[in-house]
Amino acid sequence: MVLESIHEFFVASAGVAGALIGLLFVAISVSAERLAREGEGAQAYRIRAAAALTAFINALVVSLFALIPGHKIGPTATAVAASGLVFVLATLLSLIRSHQVRWSMLRDALFLVGLAVVFVVQLIQGVDVIIHPGDFGAVNTIAALVVICFLIGIARAWELIGGPSFGFSREVTALFRDHRHGEDDAGGERPRSDQAHPNS
Repeated sequence: MVLESIHEFFVASAGVAGALIGLLFVAISVSAERLAREGEGAQAYRIRAAAALTAFINALVVSLFALIPGHKIGPTATAVAASGLVFVLATLLSLIRSHQVRWSMLRDALFLVGLAVVFVVQLIQGVDVIIHPGDFGAVNTIAALVVICFLIGIARAWELIGGPSFGFSREVTALFRDHRHGEDDAGGERPRSDQAHPNS
């Protein structure tokens, strides 16, 4: 079912997923106090932790079942993707129910939508593999989605532990604002023409 050329990829990705899940548990235990608090901030941390864990579990389960001989990756990818979609839907519904859909939560909502897109594509490719077991292009797409899940999970875990974020647009805006502020300060220190020559 899985070509020998991509077999080693799933071996490596299974090991990576297991290690990342272990590190995520450490990060969650460190952030346990923030996760236990009430309020919008704590809800954001819980969403990030759950999203990271969901992405890593998806990568781990798909990789492990891909290593089992037989036609396993198609049904596994489909089932895990469906479970992931249920998680995303439940999370979005909880935000709506608790009236926490605000601008501050927009980034988390966008990450959830991105994760949902990954699960939808994986679901389609999994069904394709079930119907056409010889479609190795679909298997390669599922492998690429495993990598994307790693990236999403790492990004969520980085924000969970409070890692610094450097957004390009934000940095450009800050640079422009600092430049304008410097020009205003320089302009305010210049003497006016009627003060420069009081005897004229």
